[in-house]
Order: sequence, then C-alpha cells, then structure tokens
Amino acid sequence: MKCPICEKGNLEKQEIKEYMFGVYLGKFSAEVCTNCNESFTDSETTKKIEESAKKEGIWGLGLTTKITKAGNSSVIRIPKKIVKYLKLKEGKEVYIHPDGNKIIIESS
Repeated sequence: MKCPICEKGNLEKQEIKEYMFGVYLGKFSAEVCTNCNESFTDSETTKKIEESAKKEGIWGLGLTTKITKAGNSSVIRIPKKIVKYLKLKEGKEVYIHPDGNKIIIESS
C-alpha cells in the first residue's frame, strides 16, 4: 500500500518506539512508510498508546494558552495540569530558552 502522506513509499509492518512529550511509552506495531518514515497505527494500537500515556500522567498535557502583557514583558500562563505534572512551585527558578520556533522551559 502506498503512503497517504508522501505518496512515494510503501507501508511496511514494523515495531515503533512511541514517545509523547519526551516520555517513552513503549514499542508498538505500526505501518511505516519506506520513504518518509511516517507511521500509522490501527485503532487498537492507538488505544494502547493512549492508555500508556494516561498511565504516565501525560495524556491531555498539550494545551493552548494566550500571551498577555505585564509591563514591558510578555506573559505566558502555564496551565495547572502542566504545573502539577512538572511539580513547579511559585518562586522556583527555571531556565527558559528558544529552540527554533519553540520555547523550552527547563526545571530541575
């Protein structure tokens, strides 16, 4: 079967390592394109990946927020779910830096 993304490669059964937000969720069966390496999982495997993410406490951590202004600075509010997962506390120092078009916030 041809890849629906690149339309050049063929899909082959493989075991893939699945990560979400940098957390390893395990190895899962998937169809992988021989050209672009895009992977596709069936509904049963997708449910297993979702269950693993829930077990790790990371399901639903991808959220949107708005940028606001405070004085001369821009403020990004970190949703409570993410604060709780990362064990952030008011007054805790974090390291923030750009990475391409992303903002990385590192907490120790």
